[in-house]
Amino acid sequence: MNPVVTVEQSRVVVRQLRRSPLYRDYEKAFRETTGLPLALRPLEAFDLPYHGDPKENGFCRVMATTNHSCAACLQLQRRVEDEARAEPKTLQCFAGLFDSAIPIRVGTSVVAFLQTGQVMLRTPGAEDFARTVEGLSRLGLAAAVKELEPLYFATRVLSEAQYASIIRLLAIFAQHLSTLSNQLIVQSASAEPAAIARARAVIAERHADALTLSEVARAANMSTFYFCKRFKKATGLTFTEYLARVRVEKVTQALLDRRKRVSEAAYDAGFQSLSQFNRVFRRVAGESPTIYRDRAQHRTSATT
Repeated sequence: MNPVVTVEQSRVVVRQLRRSPLYRDYEKAFRETTGLPLALRPLEAFDLPYHGDPKENGFCRVMATTNHSCAACLQLQRRVEDEARAEPKTLQCFAGLFDSAIPIRVGTSVVAFLQTGQVMLRTPGAEDFARTVEGLSRLGLAAAVKELEPLYFATRVLSEAQYASIIRLLAIFAQHLSTLSNQLIVQSASAEPAAIARARAVIAERHADALTLSEVARAANMSTFYFCKRFKKATGLTFTEYLARVRVEKVTQALLDRRKRVSEAAYDAGFQSLSQFNRVFRRVAGESPTIYRDRAQHRTSATT
């Protein structure tokens, strides 16, 4: 079974990747070659990705100094990561700058994101800045327009073809990081307490059943209360959250079969109702099962 990557595992893996010679060498070469910022982000990060980056866009740096504008930037970052679960995604902010996220995957699970951007894909004009000023006013930055104007027009401009090539290079690098991430997760799992490993094995084997917390705790030879504490510490998830993610992963694998109905895949994986399934799938995968299936089958068709 492909590993279910928890938020805590993601943060640990990202810390280790950032220290690796592979990432450090690529990070330095990427910035020097493209002039763009680069961030390696764990799941559910809540800070701005390029804060303190030597290639951070000056306009964006000033934008991040007020609560309202910072919140707008954070919302865009969250959106681009949410929509990049299946493949690289690029979104445009109100000021016309583009940001991209490239998923790093271990099996079918996303473990982290590479992000770059803060660029424009055409040279801006006076009308573009006038529209941006309207957005700045809504964010409470009307007083900063004079400071922001030269920074806005100093934004790096690339052609669509140039930027697409940069994203392709990052997607290739993400594949290398995926291999390294898998090795790090396997090493971490090998150091896991035997009782938690038994619990994971039980969940993997019996995820389609009406599996209860007390049954898994007994298999781990622990009280329910103690098991909950140990399992959450080891995986970063509660038993219910972990079981849901395992079931969702099984569904994502089943949806690659065009003949399989979504409802059939959901019930086979152990979900008891379609409303519960749809709610959990959206929370874990970041999109509806139908949209996920369309994307997955499109990628499969494109590679065959």
